[in-house]
Amino acid sequence: MIAVPDAASVVDPERFGTVFDAHYEEIRRYIGRRLDLDTAEDLAAETFLIAFRRRSRFDPARGAIRPWLYGIATNLIGRHRRAELRRYRALARTGPPPDDDAHDQRVVDRVAAGVTVGRLSGALAGLSKGERDVVLLVAYGGLTYDEVAEALGVAYGTVASRLSRARAKLHKSLGVEIR
Repeated sequence: MIAVPDAASVVDPERFGTVFDAHYEEIRRYIGRRLDLDTAEDLAAETFLIAFRRRSRFDPARGAIRPWLYGIATNLIGRHRRAELRRYRALARTGPPPDDDAHDQRVVDRVAAGVTVGRLSGALAGLSKGERDVVLLVAYGGLTYDEVAEALGVAYGTVASRLSRARAKLHKSLGVEIR
């Protein structure tokens, strides 16, 4: 069982491993959904390296460990924004990458998924960076509005307005109701 880290775990270099153990996979999955898996491994490791180096500046009064780590990861993803945008645009044109474990049955599924992924990728590429970050932190990270605000260092109202604008844009682009 993984120990639940507390604020002291962040500051104490001997106990920082509990922060890594508790949150690494979640952060890696979030990054992997936004970028490719190889980059996700590198950026997840970099997220925890930055967190370790900045551990003395962690302030539990400003927020919890999880949103703090998501904020670091999102900032690193921001550095890869151009590559992310190119990826979404390429997926919009070509669909999902080929499946290495392809089976005959998956062909039909992949064709349908290609259309969906292409449309969704194109719609995400049409959002501003701030809107896309909020949508993906909620959708991929499962963060609450408060946690997104902490992660991005913005007000709760900014999260709500960005998400509202993003939903409207996604609704228009995809032609479906986004809840």
